[in-house]
This record gives sequence, structure tokens and C-alpha cells, in this order.
Amino acid sequence: MSETQSACLSGTTTWTEKEIRQQPESWIRSLKNIDTLRSNINTFLEPLLRNTSLKIILTGAGTSAFIGDIITPWLSRHTGKNFVAVPTTDLVTNPLDYLSEQEPTLLVSFARSGNSPESVAAVDLVNQWVKDCYHLVITCNEAGSLYQNAQTSGNALALLMPAETHDRGFAMTSSITTMMASCLAVFAADVINSTTFQDVANRCSQIIASQGEFDENVFGDLPFKRVVYLGSGGLQGVARESALKVLELTAGKLVAFYDSPTGFRHGPKSLVNNETLVVVMVSSHPYTRQYDLDLLAELHRDQQAMRIIAICSSPCPKAETGAHICLPASREFTDVEQAFCFLMYAQIFALTESIKAGITPDTPSANGTVNRVVQGVIIHPWKG
Repeated sequence: MSETQSACLSGTTTWTEKEIRQQPESWIRSLKNIDTLRSNINTFLEPLLRNTSLKIILTGAGTSAFIGDIITPWLSRHTGKNFVAVPTTDLVTNPLDYLSEQEPTLLVSFARSGNSPESVAAVDLVNQWVKDCYHLVITCNEAGSLYQNAQTSGNALALLMPAETHDRGFAMTSSITTMMASCLAVFAADVINSTTFQDVANRCSQIIASQGEFDENVFGDLPFKRVVYLGSGGLQGVARESALKVLELTAGKLVAFYDSPTGFRHGPKSLVNNETLVVVMVSSHPYTRQYDLDLLAELHRDQQAMRIIAICSSPCPKAETGAHICLPASREFTDVEQAFCFLMYAQIFALTESIKAGITPDTPSANGTVNRVVQGVIIHPWKG
């Protein structure tokens, strides 16, 4: 047994584990703070949202960008507003693909540290290029550049997450989910608020408690060499983040991929072999679920993967024909709500795989080539 494994089993808790466990409490703390700030939020947002031409870009770098992938489909449908998800890493390299000088724009920036070069540059680019622009900064770091700059800007509002969500571990865990919940509460307070979201927090608390000391693998203790996460709609964003957690926390020793169940057939399924774990995140929507279950049945017929796991929100006979995880009992959840539950399993799996590989989860990149706050980025001035 490695020193890392011994430390974990002897009760020495990593920051990563602590930050996974704290999430349900952090969510409710943040949403209660948003309740308190609701008047200020409405004063800033309501005039902007009355403009039917407003484009709302959800942005961030790395994991922070995936928040937009996860919640944009639901927010667009629920609010009827023009939400789009664009990573800052794309905005800064190709601004004209996403920004229009004459199109009113609200840039919603997600950031754990608020110091990523691309995230700071994206705000500057929008200010430089878009005549009628505004900024909502949702961040975990009061000392970060994004938060500090927003305090002195006449076209910005900054929302600070609870201090503990400025994750000290390498991988973003409580930071992504708290910013995600907070953004939902800002734009869809009628559905997502400190009262209604308690159901999500309770369910996720049960998931975390069910995993005990995190010393047993969520998906089985098998010698996986590849893991594939599959999800439809916003759950594809969850699949993407889940795959990244595995890559980050195992320092790439366990190779991870993501796709949609329907897209997976079109070539990527070639990677499945007898060393592959496939995790299918089953949608709660009855129409979408049909496609998820079709692919699940096909994977079982293929008999190529080492293990296939279905995760579903409620009992589902077709999913239960093979290995499966059914979330703890609760009311019916939408996909955007069950996304939080699926992320709990993915984070815990990535952590246990990290420990199994003998890696220190809080600092998995031993050679320093990957950093908690990205380094080595040169921001080139825009001269358009």
C-alpha cells in the first residue's frame, strides 16, 4: 500500500476530500446569501433582461467553462432568454466568432481564483469590442482580479461564493458546483432557491454519506485503463467535467473520454475494449431517456467493455438489467438538478482512482506541467 493510500485510510483527509464533502452545506450557504442580495441583483439584472436582444454568455476556463455547458440548455428553455456557453479560452483566441459590436451582451464569468489570464482578458475584450456590455462575475476568491476589477466597474456586479469554495485542492470540486447552483438561483429564482434546492443538497448529502470513507471505488475495484462518461444535453457537460476530474486527479494515468450517447456511435465507440469502464448518465426526461437506454442496451450486446454502469435518478427497469446506480429516493429531479448528484459520484470516483494510483490528489501533477491556476499564457492585444 502506498503512503498516500495509508494516509487516506488512517484518517488523514486531503483538501480534495474535504471539499467534496462540504458541497451541500456550501450550496445552501451561497443561495441564502443570494436571497439576501436579491434586491441588488434584481436592480442590476432586470433592466438588462427586459432587452429581448440581450445575449448572455456563460464563460470560464477549464472546469469553470463546463458550468455553462451544463446549465445553458436548461436556463435557455426555462427563461426564454438567449443563453450561450463559450469558454474564455475560445473568446480570447476568436472574439469575432462570438462577439458582435452592436449586440447587447451580458458576460457571466465563472472563476475559482479569478486570476486565469484568459478570464481576465475575456472581460477586457468584451469591454473593448461590444458597445453595450455588462458583466456578472461569479467567483470564489475575493482577492482575485475578476472580483476586484468588478468592484470598480460601472457595468459589473460580482457575487462572491463562500470562502471555503475557493478550493485548495488542485481539481475544482466545491467551486464548480457552488458557482453552478448560484447562477441557477440568480436567473431562475422561481425554481432554484435556498428552499427548493435543499432537496438537491439532501440527496447529495446521502450520496456522500453512502460512500463512507471513500476507500472503496464507486464503480467497482477493477483495473480500468480507460473510462468513458456519456450524457445527453446538459448532462454531456457533466460527462465532460467527470472525464476531466479523472484525468486531473490521476495525472492522466487513467485515460478518460466523454460524449453524448447518440454521438458515441459515430466513431468514438471504437475506443471501448476489455479495459474500459463506460458510465451512462440517464436523463430524467422520458423522451431523451429513450436514446440513453438504447445506447446502454447496445453496449451490453456488444460485450466489449470491462464494466458498464448506468446512473439514473429513479428506478428504471431497462437500466437495472445490468450494473447500475439509482440515486437515493427523492422527488422527481430535472436533469439540471440531478447533474449535481452525478457529479458527486464522478468526483468521488476520481479521488479514489487517484489514491489507488498512488498519487497525491491535492497536487497530482508531480512535474508541475499543469497548475492550479494556469501559467504560461500570453495574452495578445486585440487590434480589430
